[in-house]
Order: sequence, then C-alpha cells, then structure tokens
Amino acid sequence: MAEIIQKDGTWVFDGDALRLTPGRDKNVSLFRKTLGELVVPLGALAGVSFEQGKKTGRLRLRLRDGADPLLHATGGRLTEPNDPYQLIVESDRYGVAEYFVDEVRNALLLDQVPADPVDEYLLPGPSVPLSVSAGDGTASFDGEHVRLEWNWKTEDAKAAAGSRSLALADIAAVEWHPAVGLENGYLRFTAKSAPTKAPPKYDPNSVELWGFKKDPLMALVAAAVQARLPHPARAAVPDVPDARPELPSPRAASVEDDHDALLRRLRELGELHRTGVLTDEEFTMAKQAVLKRM
Repeated sequence: MAEIIQKDGTWVFDGDALRLTPGRDKNVSLFRKTLGELVVPLGALAGVSFEQGKKTGRLRLRLRDGADPLLHATGGRLTEPNDPYQLIVESDRYGVAEYFVDEVRNALLLDQVPADPVDEYLLPGPSVPLSVSAGDGTASFDGEHVRLEWNWKTEDAKAAAGSRSLALADIAAVEWHPAVGLENGYLRFTAKSAPTKAPPKYDPNSVELWGFKKDPLMALVAAAVQARLPHPARAAVPDVPDARPELPSPRAASVEDDHDALLRRLRELGELHRTGVLTDEEFTMAKQAVLKRM
C-alpha cells in the first residue's frame, strides 16, 4: 500500500484502487470538499505523474477517456483548485510522492491496464439527491428528475414560466460551462422534445452562472445526471450488447495471479527490456513488482 498525507488531501493506493480524500485546509476548494472522497479503480487510470516545484509539487492522475462522468460533463473546464485528480505536495514529501507514482505505475504495468478510451463509466459520479443554488436559480436532482427553480435575479421571461421539472428519460444531454472573463457560464439540459439554442439567460432549461464561488458546484449536478445518461461512446453504436467486447470472467481474472502466469509475465518483461521497449529502470521496477506477488 502507498499513502501520502498532505494539507491538500490524502491519497491512498491499495493495489486495486486509489482513494482520494480532500483535505480540511482552508485553501482546499469548496468544490472538492463538497464532492468528497473519490474511489478510482486502477482500471480507470491512464497514467500518473509528479511535477516538482521550488516550494510545492503536484501529483496528477490522468483517467482514461470516458471513465468519469464528472470529467465528461465538465469537458476539462475545471480549474486546477477544483480538479480532484491533482494533489499539492509539500517539498519535504517529494520522496513519498515519487514512491507513490512508482507504485501506481508498477501496478498499471503489471496488470497491463490499457490507456485507451472506455465505453462505460468506471466511476459512479456524485451521489444523489443533490441540490445546488447559484446564478439565477437552484438545480436539484434526485436520480430520476431534474428540478429548476428561479430566484429574484432570473430574467422575467424565464421566471414567468415557473419552475421546471425534467424527467431523466426526457434529457438528451447536459453541459456545464464556467463563466470566463465577461462571458457568463451556465448549466444546460437539452430536452429531447424541445431542444433550443436560446441563450442561458432566456432558456428555461438552463441556469445562468456569473462566476461566483458556488458556480463550480453546478458541475456536480451535471455529473450526477451524466452518469445516468447513455455513455456517449455506446450511444452511437447501433447494437450495444453485440458491440461490447466480451469481459473476462472472475475465474479468468484470478488465474492471472497464479504462479505460472507471473512467470510468463516475467518472460514478457524480459523480452520488452531486450527489445528496448522498457528502460533498465522501468524493467527493474516492473520485475520487482512481479516478484512481490509470487
């Protein structure tokens, strides 16, 4: 097991998953504190890195495309302070951070986890029920319905239509954009029956955002809804059951842990090292990881 504890948060890796817990320090963003602890299965990872700075460094996780509904709903628009897959590391813990990276990389290599996109979410998204007030309204989601309620700052034309209730089955898409510069942000739900290109200020299925502290929390609502919509990679496939690759059985997965399988893995690593795919350092770390499991 590898663990790193910082003011910014605590990351723990047990060989199968990473547990990311935000810190309680005043500098930890409201978004990360509200999102809470994340459990990221090893199979959802595409990579891990550590960047050193003069005073602090930064651990970063890179997830496989399509694995996390939060990343899909936000489209890479979360700022660094709100990114749950980054951890600020104090300079006196650089060695611990490097060890953490080595352990995760060894596990990815040993388990032969691919970095290519996936066609199903490997993380569940934020828990529900969920309700957030920001901008010109409040967005609530109970797992089956989205409810939008307006406040005194809502444009009269939109407020006149009253509160909105959208069944999950009637939602075609959801998107969240933060306010940038002079351009306002929004949380928008695209209804299957009545798609619209109206500006968020007038769209009854959108909450307009103005760049205040609680705006990022609307991304949690977007992610919770996204997690329950058809996965984008599978939505375009005509026959999903036939299109999905056959998954290995639990028995097949367990066989990979037996002695013969590990010996085969050692031979594979030796061949990769001989042909130059693995450096001397990478080969040594990977070999040690295999030997530990024998």
